[in-house]
Amino acid sequence: MASPDKVAAVDEMREKFRSSNAAVVTAYTGLTVAQLKELRRSLGENAQYRVVKNTLTKIAANEAGINQLDDLFSGSSAVAFVTGDPVEAAKGLRDFAKENPALVIKGGVLEGKALSADEIKKLADLESREVLLAKLAGAMKAKQSQAAALFQAPLSKLVRTAEALRQKQAEQGGAESPAPAEAEAAE
Repeated sequence: MASPDKVAAVDEMREKFRSSNAAVVTAYTGLTVAQLKELRRSLGENAQYRVVKNTLTKIAANEAGINQLDDLFSGSSAVAFVTGDPVEAAKGLRDFAKENPALVIKGGVLEGKALSADEIKKLADLESREVLLAKLAGAMKAKQSQAAALFQAPLSKLVRTAEALRQKQAEQGGAESPAPAEAEAAE
């Protein structure tokens, strides 16, 4: 029979898995307490980094419906539970791992889909949600400007063509045909 502490730990972890957009499993052997504290700060406010017990975490993940992580829970394991932008957390982990090779990204899960360590690194290479939204807004504004110019082009061309015809008639008409006053007198 499981102890109440272990049951409580599994329940807490299960809720973390359920409430997170993503979870990234890492190996942290060789990192000092100070380095782990620095890592937690680098992940930002939307991610929580926890050192975990493998067996209890497997149980919690399976109870939360996440079976893809079972193979990753061996050796020293820690999980970054991401509730906000997963790109930001992935960048924090990648950058910290570059400076501290003792941190190894094993893999993770993003909205129910398993991710390998390489896929998490590719996720980190993406731009943040805000930057992507700003680029989308800029592209949409540019397309609207292009559409407005496209719709104005035929009208502008018509006006220029009519003006050119009027000038041509004025040039030809002034030399060959009589003035309007003379034409009325002739009738």
